[in-house]
Amino acid sequence: MTRKPVQTAATGSEAGMGEGLTDEGLPEAGAMDPGVAGTWTRRRTLVAGLILTGAPMLQPQAAAAQTIEDVLRGVIAAQGPTQLEADQGLRQALTNGAISAVTRLGRTDGYFKDLKVQIPLPTALHRVQETLRPLGLSGPLDDLQMRMNRGAEQAAPKARNLFVSVIREFTIEDAMTILRGGDDSATRFLRAKTETGLKKAFQPIMTGALRDAGALSIFERVAARYVPRAEARSARDSLIAFAVDKAMDGLFYYIAEEERAIRRDPVKRTTAILRKVFGAV
Repeated sequence: MTRKPVQTAATGSEAGMGEGLTDEGLPEAGAMDPGVAGTWTRRRTLVAGLILTGAPMLQPQAAAAQTIEDVLRGVIAAQGPTQLEADQGLRQALTNGAISAVTRLGRTDGYFKDLKVQIPLPTALHRVQETLRPLGLSGPLDDLQMRMNRGAEQAAPKARNLFVSVIREFTIEDAMTILRGGDDSATRFLRAKTETGLKKAFQPIMTGALRDAGALSIFERVAARYVPRAEARSARDSLIAFAVDKAMDGLFYYIAEEERAIRRDPVKRTTAILRKVFGAV
């Protein structure tokens, strides 16, 4: 004899378990009151976001020990630096570069013995210097060149505050683009935006340093021999402007070198913001 299956009455919760659910087992929006529907929508959006960003899904055991805020912080960190963080990181790298450049060049022979940044004489005087050197007659011009470099070495430490102030205040329109540019893209951007103002502020500092180093008095003696009297004053001003330009060239050269080192060498990333920003490039 065939036994009929025994039917039992379903409880209210069991009977309604499959009703109002999507194929994924989530409640349908129409089956919930608006407040509950909003909560489910936010949860589904969060889960989708975690999947799209590659965040690891929590195992049940880990869920108790790790809050959703922890997961979100991990997702944000995995996405790389924000625009604000990139801005802060670039300013930090440039500040480090400026301090490093000033420290390197602002000492005896910082310019003079470094052929990458050594300041030559202006073109016309340099030609005379090269002509007289084989004859052993270039002494006054050699002395002038050395004293110009000494002036730059004395002026460099006083440029530190100028650079730090400008780096802190100048506007960076698109930090992320600069961050992802070349090894010296931040330095090139800084120079394009600030060089004119920096030179103007640096000129009186350099003039005083050249005077203290004896370069200007040596120049007067050289000018009396090689420069027409009518052009002596303008030649002196041109010498100062030339020295300012070359001193700035040296400072920007080593700011760029420091930026390049920070980008390439993790050891040079000495602060949390440098590690966050340049570690993600």
